[in-house]
Amino acid sequence: MSTKYNKIGVNYNQTRKADPYLTDQLLKHLNPNKKGLYLDIGCGTGNYTNALNERGFQFIGIDPSIEMLQKARLNNQSINWQIGTAEKTGLPENSIDGIVATLTIHHWTNLSRAFSELKYVLKPGGKIIVFTSTPKQMKGYWLNHYFPKMLEDSILQMPSFEAVEEAMMSSGLKVITTENYDIKPDLKDQFLYCGKQNPELYFDESIRHGISSFSALANKEEVEKGLATLKNDIDSGEIHAIIKSYDNDFGDYLYIIVGD
Repeated sequence: MSTKYNKIGVNYNQTRKADPYLTDQLLKHLNPNKKGLYLDIGCGTGNYTNALNERGFQFIGIDPSIEMLQKARLNNQSINWQIGTAEKTGLPENSIDGIVATLTIHHWTNLSRAFSELKYVLKPGGKIIVFTSTPKQMKGYWLNHYFPKMLEDSILQMPSFEAVEEAMMSSGLKVITTENYDIKPDLKDQFLYCGKQNPELYFDESIRHGISSFSALANKEEVEKGLATLKNDIDSGEIHAIIKSYDNDFGDYLYIIVGD
């Protein structure tokens, strides 16, 4: 996984910027204290770590990718950036007041071990805010119509909500509540379903490069064929019917609020 993100990290910050609304939601659910110390696990290039830090909260950023952390340090040298994983943070017991994990749990190698580690470093009463998508949600993306194999592979690596909850419970944690998130037209963070309402975004190679499904899982031939079909459907107007056929009320992504 670190090798994958070392490659993606080269131009990652061009398209993966912290979205203000998503940042607000993280803060709403985490409810941090400005005297506390918090962890952004799987922080990548630190865009959300920085955004949360700019709101006056002290964060540590941990990621397994050297390339990503080098970018993070260039953007903000005052934050403590560390190599590590969710399964092995290297942090002391009961040292962290709260944790955010944004679009990262599908890269964890062992969910139970990861949540056990996070519970170990988390102070009693602290919360973990997980932002992710579920296989059920991803099957509702219209991207399945154009890139079926890529989405199939992406869905396979995505743990179900039930698997996540079971891993949490085995680690002594519990789901406090959940909240669905639907893509907004002004989204600033160009992750997988960023083009839900703006399909033309997927023609931008830099956006595709910053999305692991396109840059690490996709077959070049399928991507080229899918983009050509997508262009034809946009030109003909057929795209509207395709998008409508995938309407659902599952939400596009999910906040999972976790406590002990």
